[in-house]
Amino acid sequence: MMEFFVPSALSVLDVAILTVVSFAGSFITMALGIGGGALLLAVMASIMPAAALIPVHGVIQLGSNAFRSVTLMSYVSWKPVGWFVFGTVIGVAIGGMIAIQLPAAIVQICVGVFVIWNVLSQPPKWLSTAPMIIGVISSFLTMFFGATGTFVANFTKSLTLPRHQHVATHGMLMSAQHFFKVAAFTALGFSFSRWVGFLALMIIAGFVGTLVGKLVLNKMTDHGFKRALDIVLILISIRLIISGGLALM
Repeated sequence: MMEFFVPSALSVLDVAILTVVSFAGSFITMALGIGGGALLLAVMASIMPAAALIPVHGVIQLGSNAFRSVTLMSYVSWKPVGWFVFGTVIGVAIGGMIAIQLPAAIVQICVGVFVIWNVLSQPPKWLSTAPMIIGVISSFLTMFFGATGTFVANFTKSLTLPRHQHVATHGMLMSAQHFFKVAAFTALGFSFSRWVGFLALMIIAGFVGTLVGKLVLNKMTDHGFKRALDIVLILISIRLIISGGLALM
């Protein structure tokens, strides 16, 4: 039975650590709207085989974001979703056709700088009117980089939505992105079968984290939410820039 939840590439301790991080990541994302995916990816990158990292992370994030969206379905702002999904299909298709992996360090630095610039300044006016472009760029990057939730969060932030709508809409956008990413990796031949038990465990932990995070979200004010969101975005972006810089050295 234990073997079902523990893939041969991981130890029982590895699975235990990642399960806790999955709970924590979903809690953070539900409460603050962003951050959990990047946290989970960072920990997974130090434990999991490189070839499985992005596809497996994609399935876990699909489960986490989909449950978050369903939990807050009545708050989703649907207007930008259709165009974003259209752009997502294009971005994933282009990314899936490229055999040479982009330098992750360069992507980390660029995303980090972009996000900090947007947090400290007013988001450019075009950002809220370009869901398809954001969908193309972020979905292309996610095929190589994995966690582009921070990038998409800046688009969602530019919509100036109340906290529940922000979290719900961002979750729906990321659900679509991860769905098509997982579909692309399946088409490219990645086998998810030996990770089924592990993925189920991680997704269940994410569900619990989402429910606990919702309790925190309900108690926050819109002002407090936006301030907390900005702090989380800056901290994640600084980490991205430092990680990218160290990788280039």
